Amino acid sequence: MNPARPGTRLHWRPAQASPELIATPVRAALEGWSGNSQPEVAEIDPALADTAEFCLTYGVALAESANCVIVSGKREGQLRYAACMVLATTRADVNGIVRRLLDVRKASFAQMADAVSLTTMEYGGITPIGLPARWPILVSDDVARSDSVVIGSGLRGSKLRLPGRRLLELPNAQLVEGLGRPVELGRPAG
Repeated sequence: MNPARPGTRLHWRPAQASPELIATPVRAALEGWSGNSQPEVAEIDPALADTAEFCLTYGVALAESANCVIVSGKREGQLRYAACMVLATTRADVNGIVRRLLDVRKASFAQMADAVSLTTMEYGGITPIGLPARWPILVSDDVARSDSVVIGSGLRGSKLRLPGRRLLELPNAQLVEGLGRPVELGRPAG
């Protein structure tokens, strides 16, 4: 794919009709989805998958893009993981809300290699759909209120779009008020 230029349009289509654009665990998780608001997928340049470049190039507002942040912490020698869904205009409150919900002394962003191997998704494309079943999925209230939110597809070469409230239908998903803390304008969370 040639590098996209700012203003490049996304071509959305039903996600289930384009399985080649979606990571294997995401495809499997979407097979069980029903309802009127099915996720859509659009192909993108994989080099532009990171939030700031993606939003600038494809004309998606930061407030319409959500990041899936994988967080880990230890309790009694056991490593615990959670996925945090926050808008790109915010940062997950990792050492406050997330730490308490994981019931660990200290929480931090998971190591990239661990996040990739445990999710079987590409870094920069990790999404809450298709994550390991035991992981809690913490969905920020502003993500859940979004009529349309753009998230990863499990691959760097595409994005999914769906109503934010659909994320609350995922196994182990929970609505978390105040999970996303505002960040400086022009500096997306990632």
